[in-house]
Amino acid sequence: MIRVLVVSDIHHACAAERARAGFEERAAPGPVSRRLLRAYRRYVWLDDPMAHNHRLPEIVSREPNPDLVVGNGDFTLDTAFVGISDDAAFQSARESLGLLRKTYGERLLANAGDHELGKKSFVGGAGGLRRASLVRCEADLGIPVVWSRPVGRWHFVGVASTVAAWPMYEGETPENEREWWRGRHAECHRDLEATFAAIPIAAPIVFFCHDPSALPYVRKLPAIAARLPDIRATIIGHLHTPLVLAVARALAGCPSIGWLGNSVRRYTSALGKAACWKEFRVVLCPSPAGIQLLKDGGYLTMAFDETATGAIEIQRHRLPW
Repeated sequence: MIRVLVVSDIHHACAAERARAGFEERAAPGPVSRRLLRAYRRYVWLDDPMAHNHRLPEIVSREPNPDLVVGNGDFTLDTAFVGISDDAAFQSARESLGLLRKTYGERLLANAGDHELGKKSFVGGAGGLRRASLVRCEADLGIPVVWSRPVGRWHFVGVASTVAAWPMYEGETPENEREWWRGRHAECHRDLEATFAAIPIAAPIVFFCHDPSALPYVRKLPAIAARLPDIRATIIGHLHTPLVLAVARALAGCPSIGWLGNSVRRYTSALGKAACWKEFRVVLCPSPAGIQLLKDGGYLTMAFDETATGAIEIQRHRLPW
């Protein structure tokens, strides 16, 4: 039996990022939006997103010897909203990845999340994607856009969801970078198709994609569509809590809303195409902290027989507050 540890949405904050306390409120356009954001943070999402650095070491202490480890994106808090092109965000990602690599070595497989690459702030429209963030992610953090790893008869495949779903982020990309991102998006899809096409017929697949918004985009690729029956699970992050996943499933197919700001546009656009998530057999890896409202953070473990093509056992582990 192979045992796999999955962590996602670590959102580590190095000292330089912790010095930017209140970063989201400063991006808000006025006092009303700042008060609403503060209330949302305090009672629903996370009162202090910088207060949870201790959770990754706790996971490592609990899980000293898995056969494989997957870090499914968002290693940094991204307080400048431009991904790891910002030196402080880069240092946060390097510290959290450094702990995982020191502990697990070559057993670690890493996926890029949206906060590694940059995205506009929840309110105020600060930041966005940056070419330098993707370049740094690949060259300095060693995280490829597409990766695969055979595990006995099984195959693990990962993709950087922001690159796979780049058309959804085009409006958040500087105009002088859009052609470059368009090319990387096309390259990502070609590499992903080639990766799936190279996997033996009927071999079981576990797919890792940080943001499920990318799934409708990759569903259109013939090589992926043909292998949907072989995908035993698609491990996502991004949503932080099973509550958000449940709401997203209930709202699948809703129309896109473009007049309430960029974040609402992005979320509703993703939900409008979310019906295909079921085909991918989506399983959420929660963030280590979860959310303030439920205090439901944790991580996943998976277990399967590498010599067989049967079921995979996935277990969620809670972390106490």
